[in-house]
Amino acid sequence: MQAEWTEGAIQRITTENTTLKQRVRQLTTDNRTLHERLKAARSNLRFQDRRVADLEARIAEPAPKS
Repeated sequence: MQAEWTEGAIQRITTENTTLKQRVRQLTTDNRTLHERLKAARSNLRFQDRRVADLEARIAEPAPKS
């Protein structure tokens, strides 16, 4: 099956393809940014977890006798 493509149809498809490529690039950049933010948030959470565990351990220790 062969179809005739008009100049207008070719131009429209080319424009749409360019737009979609730009959108893919933007989404890829956004995804990378969100991935980095998630990585930083997880690292921060691990630090906070260790800090809380340390504070809980300090509270649980018996007070020094005078």
